[in-house]
Amino acid sequence: MLIRLIAGNALRHKLRTVLTVLGLTVAILSFGLLHTVIDAWYAGANAAAPTTLITRNAISLVFPLPLSYEGRIRATPGVTGVGYANWFGGVYRDPKNFFAQFAISGRSYLDIYPDYLVLERDREAFLHDRQGALVGRKLANQFGFKVGDVIPLRGVIYPGEWHFTVRAIYDGRHSNTNTSTMFMHWDYVNETMKRTVPRRGNQVGVYVATIARAEDAPAIARAIDAQFRNSLAETLTETEKAFQLGFVSMSEAIVAAIRVVSLVVILIMMAVMANTMAMSARERIAEYATLKALGFGPAFLAQLIAGESLLLALAGGALGSALLYPAAHGFAERMGTMFPVFDVAPATVVLQLAAALAIGAVAALAPALRAARIRIVDGLRSIG
Repeated sequence: MLIRLIAGNALRHKLRTVLTVLGLTVAILSFGLLHTVIDAWYAGANAAAPTTLITRNAISLVFPLPLSYEGRIRATPGVTGVGYANWFGGVYRDPKNFFAQFAISGRSYLDIYPDYLVLERDREAFLHDRQGALVGRKLANQFGFKVGDVIPLRGVIYPGEWHFTVRAIYDGRHSNTNTSTMFMHWDYVNETMKRTVPRRGNQVGVYVATIARAEDAPAIARAIDAQFRNSLAETLTETEKAFQLGFVSMSEAIVAAIRVVSLVVILIMMAVMANTMAMSARERIAEYATLKALGFGPAFLAQLIAGESLLLALAGGALGSALLYPAAHGFAERMGTMFPVFDVAPATVVLQLAAALAIGAVAALAPALRAARIRIVDGLRSIG
């Protein structure tokens, strides 16, 4: 009987119910989308392997390191593999077509990242073509790149007109694997630089080293940096996760603002929902008094109001959670490679439903207490 009464009360004013559920849907959807944006910001750090170290110039990432450091890093006890990479930063046709490009050390670099899945024949084709390019699936889909296509890039960091032939397209082993990047050969870029700008030859942006055990990372990082202390290019070695979090920290204010906005959305909807339930409860004061006169206790009346509020909140929460997946997909398509990974985490959906329940519970609190405390005489007197 209680469930039938709750459902009947919820549908008594259909327009009000529809508008309330729609408002809740928009609020919960916005809340989930904002949290997905935050997750996307941290995707690179969360996907980082604990057994991967990044070595860069201690002053700034802008300053390169000598190629001669590779052998000394490789010889450091505990290091099992070393690769290196340079940010290329070319422009594809138009500056708005931004995507990540790295000149890498070829096989040694790819061996460090087994989550990049590529057919063996295509991998070998890339490794044997000095002007070859390895392109991520998401990037290929966005710009229509296919194996054999030539990608023209206008150099910004490395001046000149560059042309790379797509020899392979890689997929991600996991949903949070970045497939929005283009890789080319560092050897080819380096040879061109030595010929055109000799002073920029044999320079590396970062070294990427693998280690056997994650717990040895701090000691190995200190050992690597100790080798280059007091040199012209001192190093800073840290875990890949710490390296990625360094980029996130540059936009920490934006992330904090997004968190605040997501909370404000929920608080506003909570106030709207509380007002809706207060109006509904005021209209039914006489009914609650009649139920009390018939022997129903205050707890029953509180359950009626709380049940209606939670039903509306859950309806809006469920609809908002269901719409998050297509909304996130559309947002990711719209943003292109700005967010290489933009997946809805199960924890985000749980947060959405928890927020909906919180809205429903808080909105019902004041009307339920008022209905439970009302005197029968006062309630019946409100008729007319």
